[in-house]
Amino acid sequence: MSSTRDVILDATSHVSDVTSDGAAWLASAGPYPRSTLAFWEERPQAPVVLPCGAVFDVVSAPAIFGRRMLDRMWDEGPGSGPVAEFRGRMLLFAVPGTAQRLPSLLEWEEWGARGRAGGRTGEVPPLLCHGAGDAVTVPAPVGGPARSGSRWLVAPDRRLPWLPGPEILLWAAVRAARAAVRISIFPPADQDAKVYDVSRRR
Repeated sequence: MSSTRDVILDATSHVSDVTSDGAAWLASAGPYPRSTLAFWEERPQAPVVLPCGAVFDVVSAPAIFGRRMLDRMWDEGPGSGPVAEFRGRMLLFAVPGTAQRLPSLLEWEEWGARGRAGGRTGEVPPLLCHGAGDAVTVPAPVGGPARSGSRWLVAPDRRLPWLPGPEILLWAAVRAARAAVRISIFPPADQDAKVYDVSRRR
């Protein structure tokens, strides 16, 4: 007989639902994966705090800019790894080591928050990079209450998901910054309607 978790997590293949394999991958980041999975079995709508640096790093961007990065990655690039929204920030899961490398790439390309004299300072907002020694709160495997500010946009769906590295996130940030200059003052009709085709991941 299937466990409650398997029924809940595998009942649908929607891009925003975590599968049982995806939950196992997330749980593997913590020191006690079985305890995390048992906790989710009892409380599938509960977010948890997981450490970064071993299984994944996380790049946190302001929601609007993060959405622009995500759109660039899916419309013009290789797609993304898991992506969550948490309290007005976009959490892009990335290859371990990204948190250390991405800020220096942004500085080198003169897109960093500090930039050089005459550089492109301020066009890419400060990105919070979480790596070894950091932890992040990840949304629950199953959707929480409406307007909770915590949800998966691209949920983990396998035990070894593809994750972007720092170069891809640099490219996406630069493309998003350039596109922001050309965006109309009128917002899209429904930003929540965007669906990402995970079968396009490279």
